[in-house]
Amino acid sequence: MGVVVIDAEVTLADVLSLRLSIAEPLADGTRLVLRQRGTGEERRVTLGASGGRTRDASVAVSLAPLGLGPGRWDTYLEQDGVRARIESADPGFSLDRLDAYALGRRTLAYRAYRTRNGFLALKIDPAEPVADVRAVWFREGRFEVTGLLAYTGLDDDDQHRRATLALRHSDSGHGDPGRGDSRHGDSRHGDSRHGDSGHGDPGRGEQDHSDPRHGDLRHGDLRHGEQGLDDPAATVRFAATVQGVRFHAALSLCDVLAATPDSQGSWEPYLEVDGVDGALPLGARLDDVEGKRRRVHYPHALVDGVPIRPSFTPGDELLLEVGA
Repeated sequence: MGVVVIDAEVTLADVLSLRLSIAEPLADGTRLVLRQRGTGEERRVTLGASGGRTRDASVAVSLAPLGLGPGRWDTYLEQDGVRARIESADPGFSLDRLDAYALGRRTLAYRAYRTRNGFLALKIDPAEPVADVRAVWFREGRFEVTGLLAYTGLDDDDQHRRATLALRHSDSGHGDPGRGDSRHGDSRHGDSRHGDSGHGDPGRGEQDHSDPRHGDLRHGDLRHGEQGLDDPAATVRFAATVQGVRFHAALSLCDVLAATPDSQGSWEPYLEVDGVDGALPLGARLDDVEGKRRRVHYPHALVDGVPIRPSFTPGDELLLEVGA
């Protein structure tokens, strides 16, 4: 059909907006077909004709009414009984767009992207409030983390909100401790930042959070059965800073080690923020780097000879592993 997507975006209103380069005008009755991988389930949307001589066309399709479930959906154009998969020249990834999109309160998150083979597809995920991690590092005996509050509905303003970083202890392992070959972020001098990687374009610049001084932090506070965490396991709490939708937290590694039974186990961090219902897990899902437990490497710190290392669960949520 000679159709190539040159710009693809899911807008804040969950509308799939496409700009197409076309060799021939789109005929009346041309349909956009979305096909879910694995199930073969399809949705069809009839498009208008593009005009007699045009070499480009714009398409806007509201996704919410289509009832698309979570997963990956490939896109096709169907014209005069012929169906062809839609090629894409747009990497389909912009951190600024994703950040803006994640500010809204949603139940599903839609994303347009280019597949490895160069075709347009949609990725749909459940969207729950989360503290999205952007940078982690060790400094002066502390572990520090910064990021963005996603899908909370909070305004991106200068308002300061009371917040607490809570770490819940777990003895169980979290997936395969083996690590892959690719590194993610800069681990020089013990400073490893969670960089950014786009669909088909892993070379995007990273966000610089190298000097997040956001006021004083109190020492860790060991408690048991804290409200907000549905597990009676030991919990260590630290003050955190939230300004608008940006957060920063720092915690003492000595406090973490002192609270870890037998100097062995994992700590799952959560952020509790005034005005947000429930505790927010610290995850890293807004980029397109999946399987971070195997692919993301961070340096470890030694505290009294015991290694402490940040890592991720199979669900791309942050962990602090002690004695790993």
